[in-house]
Amino acid sequence: MSHPELEEDPHYADTAPGDESLDGYEAAEEIRTYLVGLGLATLLTLVSFFISRTMLVWEPSIPVALAVLAIAQMGVHLVFFLHITTGPDNVNNVLALAFGVLIVLLVIVGSLWIMAHMNHNMMPMDQIIQMQS
Repeated sequence: MSHPELEEDPHYADTAPGDESLDGYEAAEEIRTYLVGLGLATLLTLVSFFISRTMLVWEPSIPVALAVLAIAQMGVHLVFFLHITTGPDNVNNVLALAFGVLIVLLVIVGSLWIMAHMNHNMMPMDQIIQMQS
């Protein structure tokens, strides 16, 4: 079947996410998408290593540049490999991603809060030494 015939079929859109299609054109398009993502991810990785080793970037701004490149690489992975888009069929994927980010942030912020609280309540070192002697 050609593409116009598929679009006329009422069951064409009635497939589960991740189902493999038998159409060779769509398979080639998927492979091309993955290769573009691989190229962009590799380019961002190489640029990160280049920036960290060169003097072309102002030295105090290197961590900021690396953070920007890391965020860009996360975006590449989300779009090209995980297929997270703004389409209506990706609502569950976006919600799962948001929930995962929320859990990670809660663990990080909670750990930092607990460590800061423990550090604040800890007895100064000189008083600990006096108690031991």
